[in-house]
Amino acid sequence: MPRTSRLPLFLLALPATAASARAQAGAPVGPVFADGMAQVVEAFRDPAGWIREDLWVETEFDSDGDGRLDRVHVDVTRPGQTGADGLKVAAIYESSPYFAGVAAGDGFFWDPEQELGAEPPERDQAPSIPFRRRRGPISNSLVRTWVPRGFAVVHSSSPGTGLSQGCPTVGGENEELAPKAVVDWLNGRALGYSEPTGGEVVVADWCTGKVGMIGTSYNGTLALAAAVTGVEGLAAIIPDAPNTSYYHYYRANGLVRHPGGYLGEDIDVLYDFINSGDPQRRRHCNRTVRDEILRRRQDRRSGDYNDFWHARNYRARLDGVRAAVLISHGLDDWNVMPSHSLVVYQELRRRGLPVMAYLHQGGHGGPPPLEMQNRWFSRWLYGIENGVEELPPVWIQREGSPRTEPTPYADFPNPDSAPVRLFPGAGGAGWGTLVPAPAGGPQGTETLVDDVRRSGAELAEAERSRHRLLYAGDELREPLHISGTPRLRIRLAADAPAANLSVWLVALPWEEGAGVHDNVVTRGWADPQNHASWRESEPLAKGEFVELEFDLEPDDQIIPAGRHLGLMIFSSDRDFTLWPRPGTRLTIDLDGTRLELPVVGGRAAYERATAGG
Repeated sequence: MPRTSRLPLFLLALPATAASARAQAGAPVGPVFADGMAQVVEAFRDPAGWIREDLWVETEFDSDGDGRLDRVHVDVTRPGQTGADGLKVAAIYESSPYFAGVAAGDGFFWDPEQELGAEPPERDQAPSIPFRRRRGPISNSLVRTWVPRGFAVVHSSSPGTGLSQGCPTVGGENEELAPKAVVDWLNGRALGYSEPTGGEVVVADWCTGKVGMIGTSYNGTLALAAAVTGVEGLAAIIPDAPNTSYYHYYRANGLVRHPGGYLGEDIDVLYDFINSGDPQRRRHCNRTVRDEILRRRQDRRSGDYNDFWHARNYRARLDGVRAAVLISHGLDDWNVMPSHSLVVYQELRRRGLPVMAYLHQGGHGGPPPLEMQNRWFSRWLYGIENGVEELPPVWIQREGSPRTEPTPYADFPNPDSAPVRLFPGAGGAGWGTLVPAPAGGPQGTETLVDDVRRSGAELAEAERSRHRLLYAGDELREPLHISGTPRLRIRLAADAPAANLSVWLVALPWEEGAGVHDNVVTRGWADPQNHASWRESEPLAKGEFVELEFDLEPDDQIIPAGRHLGLMIFSSDRDFTLWPRPGTRLTIDLDGTRLELPVVGGRAAYERATAGG
């Protein structure tokens, strides 16, 4: 696996810049850079000397229908030298719908016990989020890290949350235009006011015009949402575990699929979860946004892709991105799944933009090491020639290593990775075979019976089960490095008009008490009704075979010796899918089914690693 030195970023030392030399010579205080990174400056360290202010930035939309352009609530924390001394600094900006609080509990989620294709049962009303009328700092996140290093830190509450005007739209256009307005204000192109209505004009004459956005999960999503507008001045973003397409967050290949850990969540539920804005506007927003747009168009009956979902797909608008993007994600994230970041990384790299990916072996959230963030912002916000654009574009935490010491790679997937075709062999009620060459004769069909009462873990560790089909390769003699996106082609029939299809790639034998990532390599889901198109479901004819081909979630993982790689096919996944009544039968045509597994070293490496090689 060719790669550069495994030195962590902060050991790739570069000489101190001229800025630090000037500071040492007694020049006016400003940001100081050494080893390609912004350093803590003693004059910026004391919070007592910081300037704090909050204001409202006027946007270009009226999402709450009151006849006035919405204003979003913004706070700023900056070094005191940006006041009387006239120092200009770059800004690091985080926007969020969560700063003002969220709805308690999950009793207002959708009931997953629903027949496929049927109207979902009504869900309970969400509890009202207490409204916080007191103004002041929106958040203290980031300030102790970046203000001492010579940056201003800016926060804003998303439309319809906290003291920001407007309606929450969960991926609607105003979630792109609101942070854009803040970037415009930091560049002198939008108006800021001291009050939500009227007030004195507030200007950001302390800002250089260079802005970097950062955030995890929804906050990272908003960084990308701002970037797709192409707003001038947004020079860099560091989105961590961002949701880059709401369809791919709540659906999978035509199937209604919930994010891991949030069974029954859908886009209208997330609206209720963040709806913390002015209570006087909530009734209007609930009716016009939640009820007339989100609930009506999200379609929990079919799970099809439509124009509503397309408008909330940032992957479709990456041509607008001008910012340098450092994106991070956990390879074991089953909430916002790894494809969200890796698809964006690959597309931006194909476009030739400055882009870097940091991947770790954990779950949801986990930004790049601070040194990596610092280099990124120092380069693109202050123009420090630290060579970051010449570094390898992919950094992956290897198994057993700390997250602060990722291994660099030339790309994702690993350039030495190649797809290995694996074919199932009869016996899936127990352990069938999974081999890199099809059997010499016809394998025929095998059948499973759907039963959502049995978890995926229970099915994977069972020696035999009529509720899943399991095909396993030979025991690994040596570690096997998987890097890329597995892809499944499957031919199946059902005895009902609709059925869930769930697929896990597992490492066997199942180790009780081990972490999920030690047992589940990756997962995928699909709706057989959407075998021809995500946009249009087609009821299944009883016993008639259809062919599907779809991706599982991407991964970069080294499977240790002593395990067997197994392909498990089942129907309803109780942790992710809807819960229809048990009993639907799926019949799999083994001769029309194959898995493409991305292996570093290709087929030769796979055969060398397995006992059959």
